[in-house]
Order: sequence, then structure tokens, then C-alpha cells
Amino acid sequence: MRSTSNPVFRNLPKQEGNGYANFGSGVAGAGQLGQQFGNQYGQQYQQPQPYQQAPGTTRAMTIDDVVTKTAITLGVLALSAIVSYGFSNADPSLAKWFVIGGGLIGLVLVLVATFANKMDNPVLVLSYAVFEGLFVGALSFMFTDISFGGAGGSGMIAQAVLGTFGVFAGMLVVYKTGAIRVTPRFTRMIVGAMIGVLVLVIGNLVASFFISGGLGLRDGGPIAIIFSLVVIAIAAFSFLLDFDAADQLIRAQAPEKAAWGVALGLTVTLVWLYVEILRLLSYFNND
Repeated sequence: MRSTSNPVFRNLPKQEGNGYANFGSGVAGAGQLGQQFGNQYGQQYQQPQPYQQAPGTTRAMTIDDVVTKTAITLGVLALSAIVSYGFSNADPSLAKWFVIGGGLIGLVLVLVATFANKMDNPVLVLSYAVFEGLFVGALSFMFTDISFGGAGGSGMIAQAVLGTFGVFAGMLVVYKTGAIRVTPRFTRMIVGAMIGVLVLVIGNLVASFFISGGLGLRDGGPIAIIFSLVVIAIAAFSFLLDFDAADQLIRAQAPEKAAWGVALGLTVTLVWLYVEILRLLSYFNND
């Protein structure tokens, strides 16, 4: 079956049903629902049993639920980021603590949501949005503040935000039109590319302890620019897998609260993409 490169989606319930309105028009993945996200890539598609609604469940999830929950999550993250940016601007010494604390706690919350099967918990999802907002706001300040080696000014942040949602909208169009089909082979390629990027980032970090600039993947040079472009492309294509996972949940008539898990997964990918675009822009603005 197909799986997703975003680990947040892997433990969400997936079963077949008649569903409501969904991300796609049926071209990209209609009726190709597997049994669970954790199955091995490339396994033959199987026709699952209808999703069994838990007692007390009011209705099945719809695209409106996904849009609403995602908007709420992003709204909380944006407010938290604005507060973090404001405090960092008033006292630059706070920025690194927001980045470290917000980033680590946000990561822990995602891991808890993923491995404890709590992706549909709104308190956990919104808590992640708060702490990840602290991380994003302070990191944005550090990328743009001269005292941290930034280019100065907040225009770069606006460019990164527009670029992020532009990529998101573009990949949604690609998914709806079926221009790129989400298949097991496509999934394997994206997951393999993500693993490769992770290995390179870790290798660059280790090398930086012994060589100035490490492997040159984050020093702003030509290699760093190419690497950032590759990472941005991988993040963009991973949206297709995320859309497909959400689409299948809607078709499966998963419980309404499962939309919180979809919102969490999409937010994780959006933050990843935003940070990488901001990093790329910083290379050009520092020249």
C-alpha cells in the first residue's frame, strides 16, 4: 500500500468508506486504500473493511474538518511565532532559548503524538503549535537580525511565508489534477530522499566539529544553495503523500477528530518547508 513520508500520518486509522468531499478528484489515489499506514512500501493494494465508528462518534471526517483544524493549528502557531519574534526583538538573548526550548519540546510532542497514537488529541496538537511557534518566531528573528549574522529587516520573513504557501497551493493543484500519481514507487523515492538528506545533515554537523563549514551544506556557498533547493523539492513532493493520506481518511469515513492528526501532519511539513526556504533566502541576502 501507499504510505506517507510524514511519520505523523502513519498511525492514523485508515479504512474504506463512501466518504465526503476530499482533496482529490479521484485521479490521484481513488479507491486504493490499504489496511494501515505502517505496512511495507510496495505491498499490493487491498480492499479494506469499512471503518468501525467508535461509540459516541458523531460523524465522519470531512474536508471542512481538515481545513478548519489546520487553520486553527496554523493560527495558534502564527500567534506564538509573533510573540516569540517580539520578545526576541526586545531581548535578543532570548532568541536562542526559544529556538532550543521550542524546538525540542515541539519535537517531543510530535513523537508522543506519533508513537502513543495521540494524533487526534487537540490539546497535544495545539500545544505543539504553541512551542513550534516559539521556535519558528525566534529562528526567523535570528535569520534576519544583524547581530546573529542575518541580513537585517523582516522582508525576508514575508517572502518565506509567501513562498511556503505558494508551494503548498501548487502541490495541492498537482495532486488534484493527478499530474503526479502517488504510488508505492513514488513513496519509496521520497522516503529514500528524506533519509539521504538526514544522513547528509548529520554528516555535515559532525564534520563541522573538525572542519570549518563542515561539508559545505550550510555555509551559504554554491553547494549549500543546491542542497537547500533539493531539500525544498523533497518537502514539496512530500505534500502529495500527505494529501493522499488525508484523502484516504476522508474516503474511509474516519472519525471527525482524526482531522486534528491531519492538521498536525500538514503543519509539520509546512514548518519544515518554511525553515528551509528562509535558510535559502538568507544565503542570497547575505551576499
